Formats: sequence, C-alpha cells, structure tokens
Amino acid sequence: MSRLRQFWTSNDASVAPMLAVAALPLLTAVGAAVDLGRASSARGAMQAALDAASIIIAKDAKNVDADQLTSNALQYFGANFQNSEVYGIKVTASNSSTSGGYSASTSAAGTIKTRFMGIIGYSELSIGVRSAASSAADGLGCVLSLNSHAGSATAGQGSTSVLLDGCSLYDNSDSPSALTVGGSAQISAFSVVAVGNIKSASNITTVQGIRTGVGEVADPYIESYFPPFGTCTQQNFKAKNTITIDPGVYCDGINLNAGANVTLNPGIYYLDGGSLTVNGGAMLSGTDVTLVFTSQNRNQFATASINGNATINLKSPKTGGTAGIVVFGDRRMPVGTDFKFNGGATQYLGGAIYLPKAAIGFSGGIGSSSNCTQLIGDTISFTGNSGFSLNCKSYGTKPFSSTVVKLTS
Repeated sequence: MSRLRQFWTSNDASVAPMLAVAALPLLTAVGAAVDLGRASSARGAMQAALDAASIIIAKDAKNVDADQLTSNALQYFGANFQNSEVYGIKVTASNSSTSGGYSASTSAAGTIKTRFMGIIGYSELSIGVRSAASSAADGLGCVLSLNSHAGSATAGQGSTSVLLDGCSLYDNSDSPSALTVGGSAQISAFSVVAVGNIKSASNITTVQGIRTGVGEVADPYIESYFPPFGTCTQQNFKAKNTITIDPGVYCDGINLNAGANVTLNPGIYYLDGGSLTVNGGAMLSGTDVTLVFTSQNRNQFATASINGNATINLKSPKTGGTAGIVVFGDRRMPVGTDFKFNGGATQYLGGAIYLPKAAIGFSGGIGSSSNCTQLIGDTISFTGNSGFSLNCKSYGTKPFSSTVVKLTS
C-alpha cells in the first residue's frame, strides 16, 4: 500500500505512469474486441458448416437412427469447418418426422482461447450454434426421364402442347440441354425440375416454378417386378373384329387393324418379341391389365406402335408385382428401344407407363382431373398434344418427386 501511495504522490516522471494506468482500460477494450472478433468469426464459420451438415443429413433423416445421424453430422461438419483455434468441438443431431417428410436438428459447441481477455479473467470463450433443416417430397411427379446424361432427355418440338394438370415433370439428365422445348411447343405443369439445364424455358408455364441443378429422382418402380413366364401361348396374334382375349405369352406381337375391337381380360400380357401395333380405327380396352414388353422365346425385345385415331382404354392392376403399372418394359432391353404412343386424344393408359430403357414418343392422354397417367422412360419426346393428371388413388401407382431440403432455423 505504501508503494502505491508513493506512486500516486511522486512527482518524478509522473506523466508516464499516469498515462500507463489511463491506457490500461483502453488496451483491455481493444484486446477484448480482438478476442470477441475472433470468436465471432469462428462462430460464423461454425454456423455455415453446421447449416451445410443439416441440409445433407436431412436427406438421410428417414433412414438412420440418432447415433448414426450424429456421426454423419460430425463428419459433414468437420469436412466444412477448418479452424484450428477452436477445440473441444461437440456435434449432436436428432431427427423427427413432419407432415411431408423429415427434419433434422443439429448443434455444435466448441471453445476458443483468448489472447488479451485473460488479464480480466477470461482465458477462453465458449461458442455454440444451432441449425435445423427439413426435407419433403410432394409426390406429384407424372413425367420422368431417367437418362443421366442425354441431351433432350425430355423434349417437346413443333406445335406440341403438353398439359400436366396438377403434376410435375422431372428430368434426371445433367446435360446443358437436358430438357428442350423448341419451336412453338408449350409445356404447362405444376413444376418442372431438371438435374441439368433447360433450353427455351420461356415456353414453359408452371405453378410452382422451374428448378435446375437438383438431384436425380429415384426410379419409383425399381422394386416392381413381373412374374416369370413360360412358352408362347399365342403367336403373331392379329384381330380385325370384336374379340375378348385372355392373359398369356404373345410371341411375335399383337396387331390390331381398323375395325378390331379387342377387350383384354384382367391379368398380365407378355409380349415376347414383335410389336403391339394398334392402327387407326382399332380399339383396345381392359381393366386390371399389365402389358409386359420383353424377350424370352424370341431374339428381340417387343416394342409398341400406337397410331393416330386408335382408341385405347387400359387400366393397371391395384395389387401384385405390377401394381400401378399398365405398361411394363423389361429392364434388360437395350437402351433407346423405340416405343411410340401416338394415339392422340383417344389414347388413355391409366396407371404408369414404365419403360425405363425406352426412347418414348408420346402423343395422347386426356389430362382431366378424373384420370391418372404416369410416363417414365429413359428419354421422352412429346410428338403431339398430350395431357396428364394424377388422380391415382384407385390405381395402385407409386408417387415420385424430388426431395426439397431447406433450412428452417
């Protein structure tokens, strides 16, 4: 105490000690600002890394338990956060279901050592951040091209008008011209989504917008199957008049000419080689029916050619391995096998036209709210006016769409 009294009462070089004492709070404030700035910068980087981790794990929230989710969150956070000053980092994560999908909540905490604030008793600062993201899929897809790289994987040309009534178009190609809409062609849909880019997007009208650069949509029928089948029960079947036929193995195709009125009894019709050809003026109808295009007893895979003014009214079964699928293409067929469904306004195929390896040319569909059609192919070209809708509750179809992930906090 006596030395402190001497310090204050001394007249020897009194200005320098007084300045030193007066500067101490200022230096402390400056040092604190430096340390707090470092902590704020680290916290901002932690928040960005945690937000990125939340978005990624929200996609997996449905399929993993809490421990695995936390492990994933720590891995993704670590990949995005690089700051050696922060130590003792802990990351936690949890998931929950929502009305349209799943959500993931994450938190991260760590500590940073101070450089100046130790003189006022703070040798370290704690940093904590939180984040949450949700994922959802609306299931409103009705057109999907599966090819991952093709240009014009989905295309509309000429004066084509495509109406997707309350449903969406998805294109899995990452090409700069994944979806092309040329000439005076028009596409109207709930939404249009592509992995790559779109040419002539001005010819597209949507309710929920156009999105590019998104992830691929999973094949909704990848686990669907058709049962094994045996030898030919019919060969080179042709019809010119009214007839009802039964399920079986139709080798070398089915050919319906003008005047034919063919009703299919419920079941699976295996077209083994040849083609389903329905010419103008012919009629083909059936309920609880799947047409399988395959090759077992013949060297080539069956295809289809439905021509203008043909009348088609087929509806898919509700149960079994082909539930929801009215047209089923064997996954072994060569990529780019041609299928032409050009029946126009009198062509109605209720359920999924599922041809994962086919190049589909399509013109038809009714497009009213009372009907259900999904179109899934390797590539799809709209060759005339077409209409789709997704009132599919009684058809056994499987919904599909991309998953949208967004931060919620």
